[in-house]
Amino acid sequence: MLLTRASEYALLSLILMSKSDEPSDVDTLSKRLDISRSFLAKVLQSLSREDILKSYKGAKGGFVLNKKPKDISLKRVIEIVEKKPIVVFECSTKQSHCPSGKGDFCMIWPFLNKFQKKVDEFFDDLTLHDII
Repeated sequence: MLLTRASEYALLSLILMSKSDEPSDVDTLSKRLDISRSFLAKVLQSLSREDILKSYKGAKGGFVLNKKPKDISLKRVIEIVEKKPIVVFECSTKQSHCPSGKGDFCMIWPFLNKFQKKVDEFFDDLTLHDII
């Protein structure tokens, strides 16, 4: 599992937004976090499209949390910005659907599957509120 800067920027931005009642604009957030404005804008827009954030246009516009921090799953945030599920290994959830066609003979699949379930549970249960 590799969390990219997109996940890092998303989480840092959400933490900052959770501490303000006013909309946070991309320019201010990118300067405060010392990150690329254009990249951050794409990350925040993807979170807005999926209703994690609400966006406001205009001079006093920006982004605000659209849900309470306790209702924002880190798994959901990460999957939105990474555009794929959180996976430990590129291994199928069913042994019979192994991408290499060797699932019936794989000796580590049961371990990897169990590990993936633990990771899924961990991220499902972890919310923005937990990391603030």
